[in-house]
Amino acid sequence: MHKNKSDAMEKVIVCKDLTKRFGDFIAANEITFDVYKGEIFGFLGANGAGKTTAIRMLCGLSVPSSGHAMVAGYDVYKQTEEIKKNIGYMSQKFSLYEDLTILENIEFFGGIYGLTRKEIKDKGRNLVEKLDLENEARKLVASLPLGWKQKLSFSVAVLHDPKIVFLDEPTGGVDPLTRRQFWDLIYEASERGITVFVTTHYMDEAEYCDRISIMVDGKMEVLDTPSNLKINFKATSMDEVFYQLARSAKRSD
Repeated sequence: MHKNKSDAMEKVIVCKDLTKRFGDFIAANEITFDVYKGEIFGFLGANGAGKTTAIRMLCGLSVPSSGHAMVAGYDVYKQTEEIKKNIGYMSQKFSLYEDLTILENIEFFGGIYGLTRKEIKDKGRNLVEKLDLENEARKLVASLPLGWKQKLSFSVAVLHDPKIVFLDEPTGGVDPLTRRQFWDLIYEASERGITVFVTTHYMDEAEYCDRISIMVDGKMEVLDTPSNLKINFKATSMDEVFYQLARSAKRSD
């Protein structure tokens, strides 16, 4: 289990009553939380719970309807371009260009992230060595197995050492061993001081996070460490916690 680093640490996400409305529908309803430097923060919830809406607001891609949020020290209303420079992002749908080689992808994204030519060359060499992809570096990304694509995609998302990396269902569809290797990369980024904000459907992965929030119907229902949540819900696993929350939400409808 990863150690909790949140005590007395620098806040890199500050969120207060953040809300997003689409007409009469409230996709994210007054969500309030803080995330700390180097923390692995799990953002859980069923499909349609409001997770992606919240991430889009925090990444500067969607303007909130009301509330307040600061990401990497920048305001989500007024400083979205600064936010984008200080974060990495990876989605389940895979973030790299399949018709470019590994090195071409590294070069392309390194340029977008504002790295110098030398930084791109050095970081690119280190990245392919670390992932043991030297022999594949000049091959098209499309030729890689899904697990390798996901690990490469994550490594490129943190190439510029962002303050925060947002991972939206990053391990969907990959085998358990590759998921475990992917989480080793997450731990490594966290140790370097990068905050990891991750959504996942896999409740066993929730156990790897320092703290977890669970969204139900646009509201943040709980926020705590995995061990505290299991104690509070008298549960032996995060699956049980999630099930109890979903059941109580249905009863209150």
